[in-house]
Amino acid sequence: MAARLLLLYPLGLLPLATLAQTPDSADTTRVVRLPEATVVGYGTNLPLRRTAGGVSVLDAAGIERFNQASLAAAVNTLPGVRLEERATASYRISVRGSTLRSPFGVRNVKVYYHDIPFTEASGSTPFNLLDPATIGRIEVIKGPAASVYGAGTGGAILLSNRQALPGEARAQVGFTAGSFGLRRYSALAETATASSALRAQYVHQSLDGYRQNSAALRDVLTLDGEVRASDKQTLAAHVLYTDLSYQLPGGLTRAQFDQDPRQARPRTVNSAGVVTSPGTVEQQAAYASRTALVGFSHEYRFNPAFTNKTTLYATGTVIRTPYLVDYERNTAVGWGGRTVFTYRAVVGGRLLRLSGGGEWQSSQENARNYENRRGSTGALRYDDDIRTSTGFGFAQAELELPAGLLATVGASYNRLTYDITRVAGGTINPAGYEVERRFRPEVSPRVALLKEITPLISAYASVSSGFSPPTEEEIRPSDGSLNTGLQAERGTSYEVGLRGKALREWLQFDVAAFDFGLRQTIVTRTNELGAQLFANSGTTRQRGVEVALSGWLWRPSAPTLAPVGVGGATPGLRAWTSYAYNHFRFQDYQQNADNFSGNRLTGTAPHTLSAGLDATIPLGFYLNPTLSHQARLPLNDANTVYAPGYWTFAARAGWRQMLFAHLEADVFAGVENATNRRYSLGNDLNAFGGRYYQPAPGRNFYGGTTLGWRW
Repeated sequence: MAARLLLLYPLGLLPLATLAQTPDSADTTRVVRLPEATVVGYGTNLPLRRTAGGVSVLDAAGIERFNQASLAAAVNTLPGVRLEERATASYRISVRGSTLRSPFGVRNVKVYYHDIPFTEASGSTPFNLLDPATIGRIEVIKGPAASVYGAGTGGAILLSNRQALPGEARAQVGFTAGSFGLRRYSALAETATASSALRAQYVHQSLDGYRQNSAALRDVLTLDGEVRASDKQTLAAHVLYTDLSYQLPGGLTRAQFDQDPRQARPRTVNSAGVVTSPGTVEQQAAYASRTALVGFSHEYRFNPAFTNKTTLYATGTVIRTPYLVDYERNTAVGWGGRTVFTYRAVVGGRLLRLSGGGEWQSSQENARNYENRRGSTGALRYDDDIRTSTGFGFAQAELELPAGLLATVGASYNRLTYDITRVAGGTINPAGYEVERRFRPEVSPRVALLKEITPLISAYASVSSGFSPPTEEEIRPSDGSLNTGLQAERGTSYEVGLRGKALREWLQFDVAAFDFGLRQTIVTRTNELGAQLFANSGTTRQRGVEVALSGWLWRPSAPTLAPVGVGGATPGLRAWTSYAYNHFRFQDYQQNADNFSGNRLTGTAPHTLSAGLDATIPLGFYLNPTLSHQARLPLNDANTVYAPGYWTFAARAGWRQMLFAHLEADVFAGVENATNRRYSLGNDLNAFGGRYYQPAPGRNFYGGTTLGWRW
């Protein structure tokens, strides 16, 4: 129980384990033993210290340090990673600046859910289908991860749900209430043996919202099962169903933001009194979807050195989105699979690890756009059938060399095809118009070298390249046009890093520096009616440093060193911090008569910082205060408008304990944005009419309890 709920700190990130006493002939001082996180992203399941790349890991306990209504606060403790929430449940993720082309949704970052490709064949990721209470682990691979995950320049995110330990069975219910009408209900049943595991969880969340027209409703059901059929075979199945709806308040100008950040976007009226753009309230702007995902995996161990894991999946989605003048009704089905072979051998007395395989995805979507008549469909504007097919093959080799060196070489071969047919309507492209985009096949290599300086400290260097083709939403924006000239991004990243433990393992550190050059960078802008349009900007240069530290400030004497409470957290006081410096610039960017070369990269802050304390005492009481900072950032390519920087403070406190040997109890309360700071989280970039700002919630409180019975 305790091992599963260890707290993983933002370092890449290393888990908090129990304290152990290590014999020493000269000193009997206890040494803090902190087992490293295992990195699964590159397919070889090596400790973080033995991984030659920028990687951060967050587990369930790290997520639970914050309000479970949103993933943003927890994910933003990872250096170089920013999860923004433009509206309630409207997520977008930036990994080292990749938000630039993501006005909404998650793009340019590959996401996997239990090895299932969660990013759609079109290139977008519905991250808002997930609930924080179900997620047990988030692993972020930063920069091009070409050797394993194919196309992409923004990195990869690997997700997996929580799972019971062998011999454990539990039933649990939970309730949370908070400011702005927050209500959360959850129910969980799970069991596991040495050869099988089964978990079912349901979460219902409703929220009235901080802003006008920002209410949200989400129901998430997850089913996860795994069985070890024999010594050679393991079978697993995963089901995710999400019914999601949320209102869209829209962006505000700076004057509107200063006047009343809780208002929705009002209608726009010109000097003659004519309405040029309606408001989001009168148009009942909102998003609603129902999505089901089913995935199966089969792992076969031919022998101790040779294995294969194959995953197949299918998904279906229905989306309804009324906005200012447009009402989208989309229906899509997708399917695909992934297979990976791994092999280990000894060559010349040195261990060689090989992996290779392929991934393929396809989707069929019918996308209809109507006039929006106050939340109801009006006349059909256009009707498109969209077929997408993408795939890649990859191979990677890791060789253990003398002097503590580990060399990695890998590459992937990627292909992507869009076929868009306009079935009906359209004045820009009338019925019968068809466009097919076949992106040129690309080979994306990766080379890395790691050196173990000491048994506790390692350094690495890597060079990787990647390409990221436009998503379907970028080729087919909501204004009805088809952007046939948009090109794929291509980039190369150089990175060095140092990570390990020091001061008798009291201190853990992870430092990385990178230099990433991107060509044909895709940027976005918004027209008067809220439609997002995309174009290639030339080249960008993205250089930065990421630092994560964590360490003990205090730990009790030997009699109280054992883990306590339901969470199994070790008593003591521990501090952590993560910091990212981003020197991101447009290197060559000419737009008509305007030359933006040398300007700061739009939407990226030069400095971000997270820091906090984790305090637990033997009686089961805990306290987790957190401080977050983001420096001011440019909101347009011209760098003439900036969003102010901000500091926010949050804290969560509670009591966890096991009662009567079987009853698990957790009673908690928390505050977010304690100083009631007014800021925008998830700005609209290059927005028409200066509507850049999406105000974040003011000071808010929450509290609740979970009760479980463990057998």
